[in-house]
Amino acid sequence: MMTVAVIGAGISGLVTALRLKQAGCRVTVFESSDRVGGKLRSARLDGMTVDMGAEAFVRRRPEVMDLAAELGLADDIVSPVGRRPAVYADGGLYPFPARQLMGIPADAHEVSVPLAWAPGSDVSLGALVRERLGDEVVGRCVDPMLGGVYSAHADDVSLRAALPALAAELDAGATSLTAAVGAVLARSTATGPVFGAFRSGYQELLDALAAQLEGAILLNAPVPELRPGWMLRGWWFDKVVLAAPPQQVARITRTSFPQLARAVGAIPAANSAIVTLVLPDTVALPDYSGVLVASRQVLTAKAFTLSTQKWGADTRPGPTVRVSLGRLGVSRILDEDDQSIIDVARADLETALGVTAVPVSAAVQRWYEGIPVYTPGHLDRLAEIEAATPPGLVLTGAYFDGVGVAACIAHAEAAAERVLERQAAG
Repeated sequence: MMTVAVIGAGISGLVTALRLKQAGCRVTVFESSDRVGGKLRSARLDGMTVDMGAEAFVRRRPEVMDLAAELGLADDIVSPVGRRPAVYADGGLYPFPARQLMGIPADAHEVSVPLAWAPGSDVSLGALVRERLGDEVVGRCVDPMLGGVYSAHADDVSLRAALPALAAELDAGATSLTAAVGAVLARSTATGPVFGAFRSGYQELLDALAAQLEGAILLNAPVPELRPGWMLRGWWFDKVVLAAPPQQVARITRTSFPQLARAVGAIPAANSAIVTLVLPDTVALPDYSGVLVASRQVLTAKAFTLSTQKWGADTRPGPTVRVSLGRLGVSRILDEDDQSIIDVARADLETALGVTAVPVSAAVQRWYEGIPVYTPGHLDRLAEIEAATPPGLVLTGAYFDGVGVAACIAHAEAAAERVLERQAAG
């Protein structure tokens, strides 16, 4: 029986461990903290469970839906009630474009200068959109969207890594950026809700995964260093899966595998925080699912999720707002105490939405090095990581093929297959 150590009990590590266990491997999961879930975390607030990290997933991808069905959780998934987001800019709220791809509108007016694109090249989304559609589209559409996904500015995010389908259209000779966006949107045949969430938060999924791995998860079990031979905390293993954030992977591998550590450590990660505010029942929120914040506004917040408006009143305790703070290179607010962060969130909520009510309850969740950012050249860095990864070691996580939960599950399942393939080949 093959023995495998999985370092990290976030969603990537748990799914990898589950698939390896199902394949007959003896799996041990090492988690440095006192809980499973990594950047997914639910907590009790005002009598109900709410997510303190991500709360949604892309429902049109199959991975979360399939895993939920496998674990008996399909009936616990809810969909948004149909409201659309808005963007806050220059003191007002404006509906977000309906036909858009990561904030790039398909119907915007584009410059008449012919598109010059070298197939295979990579640029930041900000540079490309600014050249073709102007600063205002970047500031009011693309920047706010990417702030929500990557906690980064549009100028920090790689076109080819973040939107490979759009890059493929440009490589194939699209005559304009908006034509390329329209072509990507037109190919989508998916119907039904775009997003989904678990009725009682991601804790449902995490608990179900942990139950499947009962006896295999070691909490408060950090792995400070990884050495050839694969001995971890006194046990020998045939294979190791590193399912930790890139900065932690770099620290674990820097002594024995310095080239790998340098390649992984070159991937930046943004610090962020979520402030959850449960407001009095008398508070009326705008008729939007959330509000993104345009660039260069006098706000610290980058987005407001109006959770009750988004998912329905029966899924959340009272009017609930999640305030997102922090971007790559702009995260000093996280070092303040909880009350100071709550005060900033409330002040921004008043400025953007006019809400002045004192919250019934509030909570702060900081995520240090929480979101990997796909800067231009990201795919080259992934190739360097692959070349520097020694036999017997497999890596997985949000810094590979997408930061969303569905993408993490897909890469984790692929990582488990790689472990099994390498065992068969050996």
